[in-house]
Amino acid sequence: MPLLSLGGMRFQQSWSDLPAEEITVESQVNLESILKAAIGAGMHHIETARFYGSSELQLGKLLATHPDPKRILQTKIAPYANSKEFESMLERSFELLQVQRLDLLTLHGINLPEHLEQCLRPGGCLEIVKRWQSDGCIGHVGFSTHGPLALIEAAINSGSFDYVNIHWYYIRQDNSPALSAAIDQDMGVFIISPTDKGGHLHSPSERLKQLCEPLHPIVFNDLFCLSDPRVHTISVGAATAADLDLHLQAVGLLPKAEELLPLISARLQAALQQKLGDAWLNSWQQGLPPWQATPGEINLPILLWLHNLLEGWDLQSYAKARYGLLGQANHWFPGCNADFFEAPAGSEGAVSEAELLAALAESPWRAEIPAILRHLKQALGGSVLQRLGS
Repeated sequence: MPLLSLGGMRFQQSWSDLPAEEITVESQVNLESILKAAIGAGMHHIETARFYGSSELQLGKLLATHPDPKRILQTKIAPYANSKEFESMLERSFELLQVQRLDLLTLHGINLPEHLEQCLRPGGCLEIVKRWQSDGCIGHVGFSTHGPLALIEAAINSGSFDYVNIHWYYIRQDNSPALSAAIDQDMGVFIISPTDKGGHLHSPSERLKQLCEPLHPIVFNDLFCLSDPRVHTISVGAATAADLDLHLQAVGLLPKAEELLPLISARLQAALQQKLGDAWLNSWQQGLPPWQATPGEINLPILLWLHNLLEGWDLQSYAKARYGLLGQANHWFPGCNADFFEAPAGSEGAVSEAELLAALAESPWRAEIPAILRHLKQALGGSVLQRLGS
């Protein structure tokens, strides 16, 4: 595996499936330039997904005309309760990509226990995959996830997968035990969306840029990920060929990672301490109920994490995007934001301060959290966003 993988989540023309005749020349020319640049830089791994809109279709038009003998091709397909539906999606991906074999197939979005069960049960999705593997059509099989750590570890320890596509980067390191579990199982570790989900690093705040000097935040985050021996590759979601440049710069700086990372990490941590204080940083997660047990299903762990990112590093655009994704009954980003906290009496879903305080009985920050939610609601609320891919 190369250190950098070309991710197919940002170069597609549309987030909806399109007929081939609606793909524009401009969009294909742009993708062709990305593909050429990636091949030239040694990024031989390409990963996309069945529900990345027109991504598979557009790639399929170019793969044969831009051969790469070292190419590792991967797509991702969600598990289905009905394995025939899963196989239908698998067939569709092969059609769109115009290939006879996939080197890597990912069971996409194992976010709930039932998703894992749909893969592992007799007659489930993995039985379909194994049949295709025995026919020589699929190489290795893995899974991607936004799920909780316990579920990720259960999937890893099932012994059914060869690799994992997982979220782990500087601003979010809580999945670290899963990386270690994957290595213990001799699995590949592929970090997904380190730039977008890693803090909107393609459009970083001025404060973050200053704290990461002399590196761009993308370069710092890439170095952080790639310098960890448990990580094999990270995704580069390129919208244009120029988007590859900073990631390639990071690879060139890897020999200096031990020199560059500690100073910037210390500066970032000091910024958090200055804004939030050690007492908060050491204990903010203590005693928080899970979102399922919180009035209004408010996802307090996520919201307070966003508070930290906002206060410490001014990650406004990222925090607003994450906040807006909460509350859509979506397993990709579960629970609700604070928009219904202290909503007018009688409003459906309204949560009072008294209800919240009762749920926070075990938190050392019980008295302070309501004010934090009010601030988040004012600073980030009022917009509903759609999930962007993986």
